Amino acid sequence: MTQTAFVTGATGLLGRQIVKRFQDPGRDWTVKGSGLSRADGATVLRVDLGKEAEVEASLDSVKPQVVVHSAANRFPDKVDKDPEGTRALNIAATRTLARLCAARSILLIYISTDYVFAGREGEAPTRPTPCPRPRTCTGDEARGEKAALEEFKAAGKQGWGVVLRVPVLYGAAEVPEESAVNVLLNAVWAGQQGKQTKMDNWSVRYPTNTEDVARVVADVATKYLATEDKSALPRILQFSSEERTTKYQICELFARIMGLPTDNIVRADEGNDPNASVQRPYDCHLSTKALKDLGIKVDAVPFEEWWRSELRFRK
Repeated sequence: MTQTAFVTGATGLLGRQIVKRFQDPGRDWTVKGSGLSRADGATVLRVDLGKEAEVEASLDSVKPQVVVHSAANRFPDKVDKDPEGTRALNIAATRTLARLCAARSILLIYISTDYVFAGREGEAPTRPTPCPRPRTCTGDEARGEKAALEEFKAAGKQGWGVVLRVPVLYGAAEVPEESAVNVLLNAVWAGQQGKQTKMDNWSVRYPTNTEDVARVVADVATKYLATEDKSALPRILQFSSEERTTKYQICELFARIMGLPTDNIVRADEGNDPNASVQRPYDCHLSTKALKDLGIKVDAVPFEEWWRSELRFRK
């Protein structure tokens, strides 16, 4: 039987890949998405997630079995500059969507972030514990998780709402600025024009490809919808690649692939500026054990392999 998925943030870096994955010929799915400025009115409906009536109308029109909530503000600097707008999207809109899904027995997969953890040295890999106390301003994601799970619990639908935490993402982007990884290409290119950029070599990252995340999302949807007693399933899941790197090392890799010098990329090993408004974690590596226990594959494309293919025409 064909099932329907509804993806919020469907025009974003991750949302596009999730939609594409559900559209795979080998999967018995139809898919719709929501967006704002880039909605086409066909595959992607224009829905303001801050307006409950629009959200409710879209759910009743599409009638999905699963909603994948990938729309969020996750960039720490942007969050810091617009805390009110971030809370409206990451918390209030998430709570509304969860309540509406719970009332309709729609599975909700809420995409969250590894930045819900403080990421102190020696704590990784982090287990999928609920409601951590984050150190960074993206703590609104943790409150978004809490809001989503609370609504399903209040409706007596525990297991119908699931959180999927992911780390920093990269992949096919319309512009490099869509990804905190892809955007590092700009620093490498700027260095060729003589611009010097200081690049962090302290914070540990595990960049993960959006295609791999989309595959996991589709597998989770299939698994949970096929399970009659969802209350026995975990409410929080985590997915991440296992490749450890830093922003500076990523810049080095990009330059090496393209045969470019890195003279103007300055290595910074000192860590967070204690006076900075945004304090980033040291290491938020996510444990993927819960996914493995469900029988869901957690393989990830090798980072360098993907980028060598992506950058082969850019020299």
